[in-house]
Amino acid sequence: MGVLISPSVLNSDLSCLAAEVARVADHADWIHLDVMDNHFVPNLTFGVPVVESLLKHIAIPADVHLMISDPDRWAPAYAEAGAGSVTFHIEAAANPVQLCRDLRAAGARAGVGLKPATEISAVADLMPELDMILIMTVEPGFGGQSFMAKMLPKIEQARALAAEAGTDIWVQVDGGIDISTIERCASAGANVFVAGSSVYRADDPGAMVDRLRALAQVATAL
Repeated sequence: MGVLISPSVLNSDLSCLAAEVARVADHADWIHLDVMDNHFVPNLTFGVPVVESLLKHIAIPADVHLMISDPDRWAPAYAEAGAGSVTFHIEAAANPVQLCRDLRAAGARAGVGLKPATEISAVADLMPELDMILIMTVEPGFGGQSFMAKMLPKIEQARALAAEAGTDIWVQVDGGIDISTIERCASAGANVFVAGSSVYRADDPGAMVDRLRALAQVATAL
């Protein structure tokens, strides 16, 4: 388990997604695609057709984060489209065990996300089915929000659950991740970091990815 950086395109120029992904592709490990339906969260981005089209033009694996209602119905389509990882929210899933199995059967890593108010205990029984736990460190829906430091204990709890499972479950953090917050998240146990505005608003997005990785690696080694 190493440090992985997954820049979010939410704060990029969505009119030319493939070109925006190319700006970080030689530096990042994954590209994070935020799918929002204006129901589960009050924002609307894109869906399966856009993701499927984008994946035909990029080589970096896609880390799809579904902030949608009824993921049981829609999530497997993203795996079938070629996403390497698909994360749904525990608050929205009717049958999360079966959904994890469906995602894995379609060839994707199965991830589960938790809003800030959701206790880590909500996913404790899912550990045998999971490849990743996503701890939201902002309220989901919009990029550029401030990091919620009170989520650090939840990151520690997620890492403890993953360790108890005895399998390679990644712990991802998303929201307000930048050079001032990534070390605290890494020290708490996160190993996958979603960074949107801090990367795409930098003068050199690729260099920012490298800087974030270096900071996280140092914090992880302490």
